Amino acid sequence: MRFQHLDLNLLVALDVLLAEQNITRAAARLHMTQSAASGVLNRLRNYFDDELLSQVGRKMVPTALAKELQEPTREVLLKINTTIARRPADDPLTSKRHFRIMASDYMINVLLCDVLRVVNKEAPGMTFEFFSPDQHSVDLLLRGELDLMLAPEKFMLPDHEMQLLFEEQYVCLVCENNEFVGDTLTLENYLELGHTTVSFGRERTSGLEEWLLNEYGIQRRLEVVAHSYHSLPQMLIGTNRIATIHRRLAAQFAKRMPLRMLSSPVDLPVMREFMCWNRTHNNDQPAAWLRDKILSAAT
Repeated sequence: MRFQHLDLNLLVALDVLLAEQNITRAAARLHMTQSAASGVLNRLRNYFDDELLSQVGRKMVPTALAKELQEPTREVLLKINTTIARRPADDPLTSKRHFRIMASDYMINVLLCDVLRVVNKEAPGMTFEFFSPDQHSVDLLLRGELDLMLAPEKFMLPDHEMQLLFEEQYVCLVCENNEFVGDTLTLENYLELGHTTVSFGRERTSGLEEWLLNEYGIQRRLEVVAHSYHSLPQMLIGTNRIATIHRRLAAQFAKRMPLRMLSSPVDLPVMREFMCWNRTHNNDQPAAWLRDKILSAAT
């Protein structure tokens, strides 16, 4: 179909090409050959009378016009996807929707597992795919490739819809027979012990380390840096190490494993966990139903 002499099928290709800025990756996402993707780019160049993507060294760089087109193209496709291409009266309880959610394993453990059990009983046709947080999470949400993002406040997007889920405090967790820690934990103990922590992304930087240094001028002795909260308690058992983690998760671990939960000797900041989604999903009934279930489980 054409509109104003533009083949509307090319809008999907334009969106992917501008996002990837790479013919090979765009071709893979569009499920076509590299040659076919190059042909599509040439058709778009002819229509807009602009290079759109210019080869600069080994990279393809978007032109000024391409940068202007990127956001409105994405908005148009998102609007079509959430209105025309989807039944507006889709019943959440019989929906066959597949939801893509970005959430850490912490949020999955303390909240989303409970939500999944409820959804399995009430809307068994829904399916889910979870993604670990990384530097591309926000871009995926902006592009509509994620339905939801559950993350701390600092990762929220001011121009998108968001909902506070809960506030969380940090506590300390040690093995139940840790010989260097009594019933209470002193700052001296805290700094003398080896620490186990969790870090995400390529930078592998813990936000807590930066905060402790800025607020108190102290650094922990990090002995183990894990890539998930789920593996962290196993790394404490049988050692004299300590971990500083969220209260909800620490309580789960201490209930099932030979671990003790203690108050932190440092006045740590309260973490606020939010749910964020693209505003184009506001009228999406199954998505709104799911958001309500998540909010109910969090409160």
